[in-house]
Amino acid sequence: MNDKIKKLNDIIIKSDKTVFFGGAGVSTESGIPDFRSVDGLYSQQYKYPPETILSSGFFYSQTDEFYRFYRNKMLCLDALPNAAHIKLAQMEQKGRLSAVITQNIDGLHQKAGSKMVYEMHGSVHRNFCLKCGKFFDAEFMLSCKDVPRCQCGGLIKPDVVLYGEQLNDDVVTGAVNAISKADTLIIGGTSLVVYPAAGLINYFRGNNLVIINMSPTNADSTANLLIESKIGEVFEQINI
Repeated sequence: MNDKIKKLNDIIIKSDKTVFFGGAGVSTESGIPDFRSVDGLYSQQYKYPPETILSSGFFYSQTDEFYRFYRNKMLCLDALPNAAHIKLAQMEQKGRLSAVITQNIDGLHQKAGSKMVYEMHGSVHRNFCLKCGKFFDAEFMLSCKDVPRCQCGGLIKPDVVLYGEQLNDDVVTGAVNAISKADTLIIGGTSLVVYPAAGLINYFRGNNLVIINMSPTNADSTANLLIESKIGEVFEQINI
């Protein structure tokens, strides 16, 4: 354990309320690609960039193409929690973590055992008929070869916040309350460029701001502890 990780370990042990705020980098170590880190694969297979495909307007105007991308790139149902997910769940179980706030939609925090999870951008595991409201799981969505429709004929939509849509008010309120009451905020696997979720850190008034990320973030200058490493490798060494 190097000095920075030892310091993080000490901060967690001495803190009364620790909150974790995570982004795509938490899930990439589970094999889920960050679609913002695009390469030639996307341009070869799709006519539009991911940000366009994953927009509300595109969902309704080109639903076939939306679901072709969604099933291929967003439904990674075989992915397993990594060391970060597992350690965070253990921290919560031991009373060391108040909440997880995530920008990810894969449900891996819950799969690892976390209970208090605020999913800022929704979840692929919740899908609803726009006509009658019936629920469908992610396995059903993956099994559909065409545009998924309910028995009533209604279009099924993932409970995922698309570009152009508003965040869920209850989720935002819960996340703001958790951050505002925390004395330690650990930010991991996010460059803090996606708003409005990234703006949540402005509500933090605690003593310890910890940032764990491979690349620079907009909040680096205000952090008490900055660790430029993979999030899973860091949490694997935490001993609480």
